[in-house]
Amino acid sequence: MLVNPSHLKGIRGRKIDPSDAALLARAGASGMVMGSFVPPRTVRELRDLTRRRTEVVRAAAAETQRLEKELEDTGFKLTSVLSNAVGVSGRAILEALVAGERDPERLADLTVRQARAKIPQLDEALDGDFTPHHAFMVRHYLDQIDHLNATVAMFDVRIAELLAAQERHLDLLDTIPRISRLAAEIVTAETGGDMAQFATAHHLASWTGVCPGQSESAGVNCSGRTRHGNTNLKRLLGVAAMAAVRNKDSYLAVFYRRIASRRGAKRALVAVMHKLAIAIWHVLHDQVPYRELGADYFTKRNPERAMRRMIKEANSLGLTLRFEPISAV
Repeated sequence: MLVNPSHLKGIRGRKIDPSDAALLARAGASGMVMGSFVPPRTVRELRDLTRRRTEVVRAAAAETQRLEKELEDTGFKLTSVLSNAVGVSGRAILEALVAGERDPERLADLTVRQARAKIPQLDEALDGDFTPHHAFMVRHYLDQIDHLNATVAMFDVRIAELLAAQERHLDLLDTIPRISRLAAEIVTAETGGDMAQFATAHHLASWTGVCPGQSESAGVNCSGRTRHGNTNLKRLLGVAAMAAVRNKDSYLAVFYRRIASRRGAKRALVAVMHKLAIAIWHVLHDQVPYRELGADYFTKRNPERAMRRMIKEANSLGLTLRFEPISAV
C-alpha cells in the first residue's frame, strides 16, 4: 500500500527502524491509513509520454535560447524585431545566413506575411559580423531544434492514439479558460480522466497541491503553505492561471483582483489555480462544459456590498452618491 506520510505523522511510536516498521504494518492492517491513488498501467504509460514530451519541449526552447545568444554574439538584433527567431521568417533568414548571404536588405526581403512590415527595422537589426564559426553553430542549433521538434511530433502521435477513447473528456476540458488541447492531454494523463478516484473537487485540489495547508498547534496556525502534491499538474495550473487572469472581463480575473487586494498576488494566483482544479473536477465528473460566470458575478451576488464600496470610495473623495432604481420602459 502506498500511503501519504502526512497521514502517519500523528500516530505515536518509537522512531527506530524495527519498531517503526511494525507500527506501519499494524496501521495498514487495522485500516488506520488510506492508500494513495495509484493509477492503472495504461495511465502510468500515458504519464510517461506526456512528461517526457514536456521535457523535450523544454529542451527545444533551451536550444532556441542558445541560438539567440549566438546571434547576439554576431551583433544581430533579430529577436528585437521578430518575436520568434525560428519562425517562418526567422528561419528563412537564418538559413540564408548559413548559406553565405550577408546583405541585410536581401535578408530582410525573405520575410513573409506580417513580418514584411518590419523590413526597415530588420535592415538595421541584421547589420553585424556573421563569421563562418557563427554559421557552423547556427546550423548545429537549427538541426537540434528540428530533431527535438520531430521527437515532439512523434510523441503527439503516440499520445493521440492512447487518448482516442477519451475525446469527450478532452473536448470538455478544452472549454475551461486557458486549458488548451495540450493541457487537456496532460490533465487526463495525470488524473486518469476518472474523477471517481476523488470524492469531491476539494480532494482533487488537495491531491494537486493547490489548496491552503494546515499546520496547527495548540490552537495556533503556524503555516498555510501549500503541500507538494502533483507537481506536473500543479505547474500546468500555474501557467493556465497566469494566462486566465489576463482576460480582464472574466470571472477568474475579477476573483484574482479581489484576493490580490487583500492577500497579495502570489496567494491570489494559487486561489485561481484552486478554482481551475475545482472546475476540472466538475467538468469531468458531471460531463458538462465549463460555464463562465462573468465579470459581474460578485456584483450581482451581493449588490448591497458593491453599493457600500462605491459609497465609501465617493465619501473618501468628498462626494455623495444616491442610488435610484431604473424605471421600466
